[in-house]
Amino acid sequence: MRFCLLLLLALCGADPTDAAPSLSLRGTWRIRSGNGSLELPGEVPGSVHTALFQRNLIQDPYYRFNDLKYRWIALDNWTYSKEFQVPFDISKWQKVNLIFEGVDTVAKVLLNNVLIGETDNMFKIYSFDITHVVKAVNFIELRFQSPVLYAAQQSRAHTRYQVPPNCPPSVQKGECHVNFIRKEQCSFSWDWGPSFPTQGIWKDVRIEAYNICHLNYFTFSPIYDCRTQEWNLKIESSFDVVGSKPVSGQVIVEIPKLQTQQTHSIELQPGERTVKLFVKINKNITVETWWPHGHGNQTGYNMTILFKLNEDLNIKKSAKVYFRTVELIQEPIEGSPGLSFYFKINGVPIFLKGSNWIPADSFQDRITSDLLSLLLQSTVDANMNALRVWGGGIYERDEFYELCDELGIMVWQDFMFACALYPTDRDFIDSVRTEVAYQIRRLKSHPSIIIWSGNNENEAALMRNWYSIDRRDLHTYIRDYVELYVKNIREVVLAEDKTRPFITSSPTNGAKTIAEGWLSVNPYDKHFGDVHFYDYIGDCWDWKIFPKARFVSEYGYQSWPSFSTLEQISSKEDWSFKSRFSLHRQHHENGNDEMLQQAGLHFKLPQSTDPIHAFKDTIYLTQVMQAQCVKIETEFYRRSRSEIVGGEGHTMGALYWQLNDIWQAPSWASLEYRGKWKMLHYFARHFFAPLLPVGFENQVMFFVYGVSDLHFDCNVTLTVRVHRWSSLEPVCSQGTRPSVMKAGEAVLLYQERVSELLRRCGNCTRQSCVVSFYLSAGRELSSSTNHHFLSSLKEAVGLHQAHITASIFQQEDAFVFDLETSAVAPFVWLDVGSVPGRFSDNGFLMTEKKRTVLFYPWRPTSKSELEQSFHVTSLTDLY
Repeated sequence: MRFCLLLLLALCGADPTDAAPSLSLRGTWRIRSGNGSLELPGEVPGSVHTALFQRNLIQDPYYRFNDLKYRWIALDNWTYSKEFQVPFDISKWQKVNLIFEGVDTVAKVLLNNVLIGETDNMFKIYSFDITHVVKAVNFIELRFQSPVLYAAQQSRAHTRYQVPPNCPPSVQKGECHVNFIRKEQCSFSWDWGPSFPTQGIWKDVRIEAYNICHLNYFTFSPIYDCRTQEWNLKIESSFDVVGSKPVSGQVIVEIPKLQTQQTHSIELQPGERTVKLFVKINKNITVETWWPHGHGNQTGYNMTILFKLNEDLNIKKSAKVYFRTVELIQEPIEGSPGLSFYFKINGVPIFLKGSNWIPADSFQDRITSDLLSLLLQSTVDANMNALRVWGGGIYERDEFYELCDELGIMVWQDFMFACALYPTDRDFIDSVRTEVAYQIRRLKSHPSIIIWSGNNENEAALMRNWYSIDRRDLHTYIRDYVELYVKNIREVVLAEDKTRPFITSSPTNGAKTIAEGWLSVNPYDKHFGDVHFYDYIGDCWDWKIFPKARFVSEYGYQSWPSFSTLEQISSKEDWSFKSRFSLHRQHHENGNDEMLQQAGLHFKLPQSTDPIHAFKDTIYLTQVMQAQCVKIETEFYRRSRSEIVGGEGHTMGALYWQLNDIWQAPSWASLEYRGKWKMLHYFARHFFAPLLPVGFENQVMFFVYGVSDLHFDCNVTLTVRVHRWSSLEPVCSQGTRPSVMKAGEAVLLYQERVSELLRRCGNCTRQSCVVSFYLSAGRELSSSTNHHFLSSLKEAVGLHQAHITASIFQQEDAFVFDLETSAVAPFVWLDVGSVPGRFSDNGFLMTEKKRTVLFYPWRPTSKSELEQSFHVTSLTDLY
C-alpha cells in the first residue's frame, strides 16, 4: 500500500495550520573505520561496501575473487555520523522521536554524545525518544559492531549447549554463527551466493515531532462474512497520546467507488493506544475481488481514513484496499491416505505456478525500482502466479508487495529463519516477537500474501538430523523449536492476523505435523503438506524419480549464467569451466561436475579445443540441461493435479528453486543477475501456460495429457506430429476428435504404443524421429507446441548442422527477428549479448524452415546494435 509518508497533522499547542514536522535524515553521512584510518562520505540508505565502491576505494565487490579479498570490511567496526540542523522550533513540540526503519544490524545510537539506544535486529523498526536530547544543531552517530564478530560472541556466550550449524560448508567460503544474529541469513554465504555481511543504515531514517498524539501505524484486513455474504474491513490504528488528558473525536472511513462512508466515535487515553474499527462495506454495491495472475483482475479500491480529534487535530491516511479470501484446504482425498494441501482463492482451487525469490543483490541499495519491476514483470510474463519469499533473505520492501498486488503474484511469505537451529534465550525471543509483529502489521494489508510460514527447512533439519545431534540431546532442540515457532511466532501471527493460514515450516506435513507435536517424523511425506525435492544424480528425463506429492515448494537444477553476464565480473584467464574462478564461483559441493554428469546422460559434451569456445558451449549446455530437467519435472507435477495413482497425487503447486540471482554465478535461477532470461525462464513460459499438453512415456505407451488452469470448460483438439531429425517436413500428423477439457483439471487425451506410432509414421525409429503436439480450442485459444524426445539427443540419427540466419527490423517498440534454418535445430538459442531485453520465445525446437520471434528491449537500442550483438546457437553447433 502506498501510504502517505508525511503525516498531515494540525496539532494543539502549535499553530493549527502547521503540519507536524518530519525531517528526513537520508542523504550523505560520514563513514569511519574502527581505527579511524579510513573516512569517507556514504549514502543513506546504503552500506559500507557500496560507499567504498562508490568512492573508488574498492573494486566492484562482485568482481572475480573480491568476496574473499574484501572480508576485512565485515570484520571491522564502522561508524556512521552526521551533523544536521532541525529546521523547526523544537520547544513547540511535546515529543520528538528518531525513527530507523532498518539498521543493519548491531549498533549503538548516540545523539549529541548521549547514548539513546541500541539495535540488534535488521528486521525491526526502531523508534527512540530524543525529546530531551535533540537541539537546533545536532550530531548523530551509529557505532556498528562487526556482524561476524557479534555472531561469534553471541555463540560463545551460549554456553549451555551448541546451536548448530556452527559454520557453512567450506565450499561456500562463508562466515560462522549466522543463526545468532537477526540479520539476512544468506549474507554470511549460501550455496548460490557470496559472503558479504553488510553494515549500514539500510532503510529510511527520520525525525518526527508532535503534540497531543501521533499515529504510529495503520493497517487493515478485509474480511468476508460467509453467513451474510458481506465484505467488512477491520482497521487497526496505533496512537501515542503524549498529553495528560484523553483525546476524543471521530474517525471517518471512505471508499468512494464502493459508496462506503462510515463515522466512528473514539476516545484515546494517555499512552500507547490501539483503535480497532469494523467497517461494513455497502452490500448494495458489487465488490470486485482480487485474483491471481491468469485467473482474473487485480481490482483495488482507494480508501481514505480521517481522524478528527479534539476539534483541531486531523490525521489523514490513504491506502489501496483489495478484497479476496484465502483458504488452505487440508482434507481427506478418496483413494489416498493423508490429506490434501492446496489453496482456494475466493473459493476457487488454484494451482500455484511459480518459483522461489531470494534477495536480488547482496547490497539492497543497489536494487532499483526498475530492477524490481523487471524481475516481477518477468515472473508473470512466464505465466507464473506465485513466488515464495524464502526465509534466508529479507522481508522485502513495500514496493515489492505493491507490485505483487498489482501483477497478481501470490506470495508465500517465510519468516526469516533458514537451514539452522536457533537460540531461545529471552532477549532473542523478545526481539523475534517484536520483529514478527512489526512485519505482519506492515504487510498484512497486501492481498498478494496468502500464507505465513515459520521457517525454511528447519523441521526437516531437526527431524532428519542434518547436524548429527546426539539422540539423547534431541529433546532440547525439539523444545527450542516449539518454543520459537509455535509458542512465540505462531502466537504472534494468530494475534495479529487471522485472515491467512500459518504453517510452522516448509517443508511440513501441515495438519499431520501439528498432530505429531509440531515436528513430523518424516517432514517429506508425499501424502501431506509440501515437499522439497532435489536429485542431481538420477536421470531427470525419467519422470518416475519425482515425488507425486500434494505440493512441491522447492525443486530444481543448476546452470551457469550467460557469458555476457559473467564477462562483466571476470577476466580472460577465468573463461574455462575448470578455471580457479569457475570453481570459486560454484558454492554447491560438486555442482559443476553434477551439471556435466546430468547433461552427459542425454547430450554430447562440448568438443571444441578452443578454451573460450568450449566454455561458452558448456554454459549453453548447462542451460539446456536445466531447462529440460525442470520442464519434465514441472510437467509431471501439473499433470498430477487431478489423479491419484498408487495413493499419491492431487499435486496443486509447483514452485521451482529459484527465480532470481544475487550475483553472477552458477545457480538454480531462471533469471540471471540483473534479470536476463535463462533458457529455463523461456521454458517456464510454456510449461506454466494456462493450457498445456504434456507428453510422456510409461512402459511401452506414449501418453498426452491436457492440463487446464482455465475457469471454464473448453472443447479441445490435440494434434500430434512426427518429424524426422533429417527433414523439415513432418512425416505424419494426426488430430484427435474434439473432447471436453474441464476447468482446472488434467485429463488424458491420447495414448498409443510407441512402436505403433513409429510404424505408422514412415517406419521412424526412436533415434531418427521426434514427436510434437499442441492443443487447439477454437480460433481464440490454443497451446504452444510441446515436444517429446524418443531417445537421448546424443543418440539422435539424422541431425545435421543447422545454418540459421536472422533478418532484423523494428516494429514499434519491439524488433522482429525473421529466422530461417537449413535443418531441424534443437534448442535454438538467440542471444544479443549485453543488450538488455527478452525474446518472445527462445531455446525452442525449430522443425520448420522459417520462424518469427520478437525481441522486447529494456532500454533503447537499434537494429545495427542488435545485428552486431546477435549470435545464434543450436545443439549441433557443439559437435
